[in-house]
Amino acid sequence: MSEAAELNIVAHIHNDYQEKFGVPRQSGLVAEVTSAVVLCPEYRREGVFHCIEGFSHIWLLWQFSEHLGMGWSPTVRPPRLGGNQRVGVFASRSPFRPSPIGLSAVRLLTVQRDKEWGEYLLVAGADLLDGTPIFDIKPYVPYADAIPDATGGFAVPGGAGRLKVICSPALLAQITEAKRAALLAVLAEDPRPAYQEDGARVYGMNFAGYNVRFRVAGDVLTVFAVEKNY
Repeated sequence: MSEAAELNIVAHIHNDYQEKFGVPRQSGLVAEVTSAVVLCPEYRREGVFHCIEGFSHIWLLWQFSEHLGMGWSPTVRPPRLGGNQRVGVFASRSPFRPSPIGLSAVRLLTVQRDKEWGEYLLVAGADLLDGTPIFDIKPYVPYADAIPDATGGFAVPGGAGRLKVICSPALLAQITEAKRAALLAVLAEDPRPAYQEDGARVYGMNFAGYNVRFRVAGDVLTVFAVEKNY
């Protein structure tokens, strides 16, 4: 048996997802949130992104860094099944895996250049927490990567359980205008654990430098407080 190759961290992602609560359950569900994929200094070399803008989407292979050292389980409880039914870990995308690797397809918006970061990728629809380490970046190739007749098992299609979000103009005005649409889209995806249905429960979510508190009754999410984090 050959030895396992060492995985190098080549980049980190930067976005407004400041905590696990609120991060979409899959990539592509919240296209309104943009992220910067910034290479580590040793990989900021001329030509590494040459021709990448010809692809509309890219794959990100990344590390479940928030779960390192927590071990793994042969069976897990997927949120989409209400947190009550167990499936095999390899039939899930649970972070509690023997190798803590995640895989996400994101839309590539553009290659940008920054004085501090050098060339970096601006992407949309990522489901990665701010600061997540990235092992690799690969182009998404439609003829090979898209399988029209594929089945999704127990996974619920994105958008099937979207909520109606009510947020007063006064509360919305407290949020930077450029962040409003992204916040509302994140809330509409229902950040709560799938098994929580208590309409009186108060939830708090940190996003883009704000703490947003809300309740959910049925398919309606009502925001009742927005506070700036300092």
